[in-house]
Amino acid sequence: MYILKVSFLIALFIITIAFAEQKQESPEPIIITSQKLLHDSKNKTATFEGNVVAKRGDMTMQANKMIVYYYEDEQKGSKIRMIEAIGRVRLNRASRLITSEKAVYYPEPEERVEFIGEPRATDGKNLIIGEKITYFVKDDRSLVEKSKVYLKEKK
Repeated sequence: MYILKVSFLIALFIITIAFAEQKQESPEPIIITSQKLLHDSKNKTATFEGNVVAKRGDMTMQANKMIVYYYEDEQKGSKIRMIEAIGRVRLNRASRLITSEKAVYYPEPEERVEFIGEPRATDGKNLIIGEKITYFVKDDRSLVEKSKVYLKEKK
């Protein structure tokens, strides 16, 4: 039990440092909650399972499972390489909602989230579906491949 607690604290510390390094311009911390956390220091991953919620500022991402992949930077410490969200993925920001079966977050070179597996984006009553949706976080814009758009509200 003691080893589990220590492992959990180490994983939490590494993830906190990694997110802080990635978001220097954003003072808001990222808070991740889940029913289970498995940290693998050899493979440099942290796997969150069961009702996973990652929240930062006005943006919330939910999934059945999230895997944080990180690496060690000699000058900056731990940095996030990417985050995979798997199973019933939902990203909420303001009135917008993007859903899919899988999403991958990339902090660099341009902070973005790629949604695949029947992605759908809604804003009010408007709906966009496509083969792949890429959401650029800092610019608050999306790129939809093979899109189909249903407009019901003027904005």
